[in-house]
Amino acid sequence: MKLRRLEDLPALLNGKKVVLANGCFDILHVGHLRYLRDARALGDVLVVAINSDRSTRLIKDEGRPILGENERALLVSALRPVDYVVLFDEPDVSRVLNVLRPAIHAKGTDYTEQTVPERAKVLAYGGEVRITGDPKNHSTRDIIETILEKARA
Repeated sequence: MKLRRLEDLPALLNGKKVVLANGCFDILHVGHLRYLRDARALGDVLVVAINSDRSTRLIKDEGRPILGENERALLVSALRPVDYVVLFDEPDVSRVLNVLRPAIHAKGTDYTEQTVPERAKVLAYGGEVRITGDPKNHSTRDIIETILEKARA
């Protein structure tokens, strides 16, 4: 598996153009794949930071995550564009950015380059913020709602 400890990654990434993508990735869907595929095309190595179960509970709806952090990490690790996966326990990815200082911090199309929460941090160390993936027509929340509607019918 490509899951690594955050502290071990800098030595593995030395000299490479690193792209960092992040998210919960709870119930993997095509939007996730397109986001990660397009992010990977921006550099030499794609690191995906995944919110831990604790972190996901802080930022998502009640009852989330659906899949545990180890299952989510394994699924994301299996995707061809992904080189490394790291779990983070904080409500945002700032600590991962501080340690890795990726050349590019990629976010999905539910953001603009101006609305990425960590934008100032990335620009301050000389990195870039880029938006990747297809239009936000997919979400785990919508998949859950579809499943619940069909179960009620």
